[in-house]
Amino acid sequence: MKKINLLLILSILITNISLAQQPFDKAEILKNMQLANQYFMNKWQDVGKTIVTNKERPSNIWTRGVYYEGLMALYEIYPKEEYYKYAYDWAEFHDWGFRYGSANRNADDYCAAQTYIDLYNLEPDSKKLKNTKACINMHLNTPQLDDWSWIDAIQMGMPVFAKLGVLENDERYFEKMYDMYMYSRDKHGDNGLYNPKDGLWWRDADFDPPYKEPNGEDCYWSRGNGWVIAALAKVLTIIPEDAPHREQYIMDLKSMAQALVPIQRKDGFWNVSLHDPTNYGGKETSGTALFIYGIAYGINNGILDKETYLPVIEKAWNAIVKDALHKDGFLGWLQSTGKEPKDGQPLSYKKVPDFEDYGLGCFLLAGAELYRLQ
Repeated sequence: MKKINLLLILSILITNISLAQQPFDKAEILKNMQLANQYFMNKWQDVGKTIVTNKERPSNIWTRGVYYEGLMALYEIYPKEEYYKYAYDWAEFHDWGFRYGSANRNADDYCAAQTYIDLYNLEPDSKKLKNTKACINMHLNTPQLDDWSWIDAIQMGMPVFAKLGVLENDERYFEKMYDMYMYSRDKHGDNGLYNPKDGLWWRDADFDPPYKEPNGEDCYWSRGNGWVIAALAKVLTIIPEDAPHREQYIMDLKSMAQALVPIQRKDGFWNVSLHDPTNYGGKETSGTALFIYGIAYGINNGILDKETYLPVIEKAWNAIVKDALHKDGFLGWLQSTGKEPKDGQPLSYKKVPDFEDYGLGCFLLAGAELYRLQ
């Protein structure tokens, strides 16, 4: 009897220790991802429906492209046929193409190619990549490196080059991607859009010094920096371990993560303005979700110290689920489109942003990476 009781006690202790070591309930993560995604799919049942805000836009612009990035991340951990069909029908509706065609250097417009390539990899068919290859091969065969003059473009464009480089087994894509990234990092504006001193990025040349926030600090926009750390994480998931320039991306991701820890809000979010909480510094969902994604990737792949960074993303994810995710799946505290802290203000729990798609995409990317945590 004593032996049985000891075994029972030991089993309970092991179970409790195991549970204590699991900061996230995977079933709960998946449930919240599905809730938010279903809200959107119910609202936008027609994948080709144009998006009308201050003007009418097609449904393959960057905002929707980011959503489908997130949907494919959800599909990867939970391959529900409905998700695949929703993405496939969207790509088919747009003939696997881009706003303004393939002769297009604007990364916002070819962001959709990330999902086109994912769908091609699931079921190869040359028609799916005709426009994507035409667009990106144009970049390979022309000398320009300065296309990504705003940091959002790094996330919209960089993974497309990485995916094609792997698909074609052609390092030219990796080299062009690196050259364009480094031009944005070190040459746009006066001395590049990245400030190694602070480990953060100015959104574009309009915001590098001498521009200052009201408190005298540099202007580091939350979502803009989120785009960069997300792009670095995504590219690192795509390119081979021995790909050229991998260490550069790892170094930059580590520097950004280190810079983000001390400026996280007490409630778990990050401010819209990262270094000036008095200038529209309130909590914001999309930037916070992108930081979760980038940091979680770093933990999952041994780039970032788990003991240091796990509490950071645990606090951030719980904040979004508790304070931003509605019971019907709507996401609050989401800044509308723009380029700086003042755009789309004021934010609130109930306010509907001008576009609801990209914020959801960021949330799904974050959730999928948390789901992979061991």
